[in-house]
Amino acid sequence: MLIVMNHNATSDEIDAVKAQIVECGFEARPIPGEQRVAIGIVGNDGPVDAAPFQDLPGVAQVIHVASPYKQVSREWHPQDTIIRLPNGSRIGGGHVTIMAGPCAVESREQLLETAERVAKAGATVLRGGAFKPRSSPYSFQGLVEEGLKILAEAREKYGLAIITEAIDHESLELVEAYADIIQLGARNMQNFALLKRAGRSNKPVMLKRGPSATIKEWLLAAEYILAEGNSQVMLCERGIRSYDDATRNTMDITAIPLVKRLSHLPVVADPSHGTGRRPLIAPMSRAALAAGADGLIIEVHRNPDKAKSDGGQTLFPEQFEELMTGARLIAEAVGARLQSFQEA
Repeated sequence: MLIVMNHNATSDEIDAVKAQIVECGFEARPIPGEQRVAIGIVGNDGPVDAAPFQDLPGVAQVIHVASPYKQVSREWHPQDTIIRLPNGSRIGGGHVTIMAGPCAVESREQLLETAERVAKAGATVLRGGAFKPRSSPYSFQGLVEEGLKILAEAREKYGLAIITEAIDHESLELVEAYADIIQLGARNMQNFALLKRAGRSNKPVMLKRGPSATIKEWLLAAEYILAEGNSQVMLCERGIRSYDDATRNTMDITAIPLVKRLSHLPVVADPSHGTGRRPLIAPMSRAALAAGADGLIIEVHRNPDKAKSDGGQTLFPEQFEELMTGARLIAEAVGARLQSFQEA
C-alpha cells in the first residue's frame, strides 16, 4: 500500500502517518517526490486495511499496490531509478552505460591492457571476475582477492568504475571493499540469504536473471534486496535456457521493455552470456539498446582464444571498438545518451 500525502502536508502530519503504520505492525518507507511525499507500507503478506490511514490529516490518497514486488514496481516508484557511480557514470533514466572487460581477471598485465582498450573505446565501467563459479570444480576459479586488487589498480589508472561478482557472504564482503558495483550472478538469483546481505550493502547491486527464471521470480528476487534497504539495484537480462542449443542461451529482448514497464529499476543487457557466440554479440547489443536497455555488459579480452573462461563469447578489443560505434548510433536513435568520461 502507498499513502500519498498532500503537497502541503507538514512534517508532523507525515510523522503521524508513519507512527500509525508502525502501530498497525508494519514498516513505513517514505518516498520523497518532487511535489509531494508518499509513504509505502512494507512487512505485510496480504492486503492492508486502508481505514486507519485514509482520514489522517495531510493524507491525499491511499493506493493499494497490486504487484507482489512492491518496492520494485512502478506503482510504488513511478520515476526511473538512476544509479550514480563514483566516476560520474549514471545508469538509468535515459543514461546508457557500457561495461566491458574479461570474464575473469587472469593477470595484472592482461587486465590492465584490456582496461586501457575498453576505456579508450568508450566504456566507463570495467567488468572482470575475481571469483569464478564454474560448472566444473577443476576449471579456473579466479584470483580471488588478488584479482580485486588488480581491478582496483585499473580503476585508479583509467578512471573506470568496477563491477565484479560476489558468490557468497565472504566474497561479498571483499567485493564490497574493492568494487563499485556488486554483481550477483544467475546462479545466485534465488540465493535469498545472499540477496538479503546485498540489501544491507551501501554499494549498487546488479542482479542477473536466473537461467530458468520467470519475470515475476526475477523481480521478486530484486524485492529481497530493496526490502533490506538498498534501493541501488539494476537488473541484468542475460538469456534464459531453452530447448535449442544453437546458442548458449535465448536472449530475451522482450524482457527489457516489459520489465521497464513493470519496474523503475534500470535494465542492463548481457549479450555475451545471452548468446554465447562472438558473431552475435554486436547485433544483439544493438537490439537490446533499441529495446530500451540502460546499459550493456560485454566480455572483452586481449586474446579471447587464450582466455581461461568463456573465450567463445568474448570480443577482441577491435571488435568492441566497432560495437561501440553502432551502440552510439542506436542510443541516439532512441533518444538515450551513451555515457562518456567527458559527460561523467
